[in-house]
Amino acid sequence: MKHVPDLLRIATAGSVDDGKSTLVGRLLYDTKSVLADQIDAVTKASVDRGLATPDLSLLVDGLRAEREQGITIDVAYRYFATPARSFVLADTPGHVQYTRNTVSGASTAQLVMLLVDARNGVVAQTRRHAAVMSLLGVPQLVLAVNKIDLVDDPATVFAEISAEFAELTHSLGWSAQQVQAIPVSALHGDNVATRSENTPYYDGPTLIEHLENVPNVTDREPVGLRFPVQYVIRPRTPDYPDYRGYAGQIAAGRVSVGDEVVVLPSGRRTTVSQIDTADGQLATAHTGRSVTLLLADDVDISRGDVIAATADAPEPVQQFTATVCWLAEKPLRPGARLLLKHGTKSTQAIVGALDALFDEQNLALVEAPESVELNQIVRISVQTAEPIPADDYQINRESGSFLLIDPQGGNTLAAGLVGDALAPLHLKELV
Repeated sequence: MKHVPDLLRIATAGSVDDGKSTLVGRLLYDTKSVLADQIDAVTKASVDRGLATPDLSLLVDGLRAEREQGITIDVAYRYFATPARSFVLADTPGHVQYTRNTVSGASTAQLVMLLVDARNGVVAQTRRHAAVMSLLGVPQLVLAVNKIDLVDDPATVFAEISAEFAELTHSLGWSAQQVQAIPVSALHGDNVATRSENTPYYDGPTLIEHLENVPNVTDREPVGLRFPVQYVIRPRTPDYPDYRGYAGQIAAGRVSVGDEVVVLPSGRRTTVSQIDTADGQLATAHTGRSVTLLLADDVDISRGDVIAATADAPEPVQQFTATVCWLAEKPLRPGARLLLKHGTKSTQAIVGALDALFDEQNLALVEAPESVELNQIVRISVQTAEPIPADDYQINRESGSFLLIDPQGGNTLAAGLVGDALAPLHLKELV
């Protein structure tokens, strides 16, 4: 039987001009994941700019505005593979203005490559991105100390940056085994796909070696079934007069024919009688699979309900504590009336107290101000008009996350995590 490499979801993060686009272009180039005509086009464009070597960032900065400004603006998903593993990479912006895009791209990542410029070291945006990754529950980090060829004493610089970053990530809740620092030159390819002779002080893996061997945490299923209902299918045709199926994507766990499940928030129990897909019926379906479930009993179910495993089903709540990253120019104030989107369900919500503000630069909690500004992280209380069957984010990322939306314009205002995501961090006392 042919071996199918497993899939690792990764993302980039870092400050502007740290070289993320060049590094992603290098990964694509070194893994032979770009076509010859793309390389030819990049080479020609680089020559036209007076460059002696191809500018690999042109492989990924596809928007005209990105090329003109020399920065990444939007999240772009890249696909590449090695014989050992396949990868989906979310290439995210570094500019503070686009932190919302970084949050979006990293929300499903199993590993984030956080870049720093060896000449600048850990800067404010590095600390901000590391804090966001910690709150999002990203299980693995790579610190890529880029442009290592441009400093006079690379061994000392790499040791100092690695030590500072290790202290930061420890305070943010990562263990030493979850963080790997690698000195690289994305421009020249040092320690990306091949080990560099220019870094004799470093004896660890290359970037690709580490990506190939890092643990894939999605191999585990920490919670039972979480199935947000997207659509109720009732054909009412002569061939299917009584068909009633519930379509959606499995957010967590797995489901098998014969499993006992509970429908939330109603609490009605039943069993799964059939699992349909576009390719036919299945006996079992796992996380990420889009399926249609048929149930043994006629239960009142609509879009936004959740079909869950009875053993560990979450208790539907209308009042809860949450941690949010505010992503809008308009400030957040207590009493704000917004829409809350959890899974496939949208409901009205009121933001209560602003409990505490997270100072990611000093790793401290401070008394929350009267309002929350763009990119700030705050612990709040939320009350919803309808109960939502949410897990704590520390238990499950998919069923513990939500969005706050402007009810007038429909714009996303905040990314939210159910529960106190700040509690596990080693922070200074509230001041």
